[in-house]
Amino acid sequence: MSSASVTTDTHTASIDAGLMVLVGVERGDGPDDAAYIANKIRELRLFRDEAGTKDFDRSVQDIGGRVLVVSQFTLAADCRKGRRPSFDAAAPPALAKPLYESVIMTLRESGLTVETGVFQADMQVALVNDGPVTVLLDSRRVF
Repeated sequence: MSSASVTTDTHTASIDAGLMVLVGVERGDGPDDAAYIANKIRELRLFRDEAGTKDFDRSVQDIGGRVLVVSQFTLAADCRKGRRPSFDAAAPPALAKPLYESVIMTLRESGLTVETGVFQADMQVALVNDGPVTVLLDSRRVF
């Protein structure tokens, strides 16, 4: 990712090279899910090597990249029935916020520079996706 930003009425955060991470917390998620996701974000090799010739060779940590983490409950949307998405799978805010914050804390504790959106805020999110490369991490789809 080349750049990303998030803006609210009272908050602005932006990063250059790194990862834009949209975090959706679902009912049944817990601390192990948050730890799994944070570790995957830190270690997943999504960037080219130093010579720029080999794709998917280096992690965000390897390149000294930054991470912008934004809460996104709409990732839990179920659009299979009707014309309106159902958000029944999304965790309620009282359960989701601590797990969202845990992902942020774990990434920061690992030495990464992390910017954030504002939990439950109406945000304007911008992304310049390099590639584009977009991946889905789901802690429930682990082998």
